[in-house]
Amino acid sequence: MTLTLQQQPTVPLEAEVLSPDVIAPLGLDAVRALPVFHGKRQRRLDEFFSVVGSPGDDLEIEGDLRKVKWIGRGMTRGRVAVRGDVGMHLGAYMKGGSIEVTGSASDWVGGEMSGGTIRISGNAGGQIGAAYRGSSTGMADGTIVVGGSAGLEVGMRMKRGIIVIGGPVRDFAGLQMKGGTIVLGAGAELRTGAWMMRGTIVSLKPIPIMPTFAYASTYTPTFLRILARHLATLGVTLPTDDAKGSYHRYNGDSSVPGKGELFVWSASAEASARQG
Repeated sequence: MTLTLQQQPTVPLEAEVLSPDVIAPLGLDAVRALPVFHGKRQRRLDEFFSVVGSPGDDLEIEGDLRKVKWIGRGMTRGRVAVRGDVGMHLGAYMKGGSIEVTGSASDWVGGEMSGGTIRISGNAGGQIGAAYRGSSTGMADGTIVVGGSAGLEVGMRMKRGIIVIGGPVRDFAGLQMKGGTIVLGAGAELRTGAWMMRGTIVSLKPIPIMPTFAYASTYTPTFLRILARHLATLGVTLPTDDAKGSYHRYNGDSSVPGKGELFVWSASAEASARQG
């Protein structure tokens, strides 16, 4: 089924019905009549979207969706493909299935998700895979891959799962992290891993290290080699060749105290010379 945005919302449009779980069991007329909220007003889905095709587990959504929120909320199955940019809370509370975005996304991608895969070709906002305000735990499982940059508090309070950000990341990546893995392809700004209790953050570029993290050793651990093989299936490269470099390991955050790990890639002199 393909849904194309025809009327641009003047205020954010809450469209959590755009999920295979909701749409697949319905007939075409019932899909068109699904409720969405334009601000405080309940409207029909077909007042904003054209709807063609047969309802099922495979949805394609097209248009400038920057004001459309909650797509894929709580989905457990199927596939959602967004052809364009998308608004806040994409894949929030997601439990299974996959979401693919050809453009960029706003804040709270995969907020408190517990399964499934989200892939964004462009940039994303802040609080990716994070806990909502007042919640003790963020992302509990699943995978999020962002090709571009990301905002504040990536993976805040996450417990399990994998987040990969290809571009630069802003402050507080891994804030209060409880587990899981964050991979920073282009580094991050300040306070990476602040108050983290457990979990792993891997940066492929140098990052500022907080004084509450202690240098431990330089090596490439076995689990990173295993992670690299898994990420390769997602099109993500994690260097593990000892001839090309190794990882500086830091333990922290000791102010919690925590048992988190930061791994920062350091290219060998020979590899750096070749790149230069």
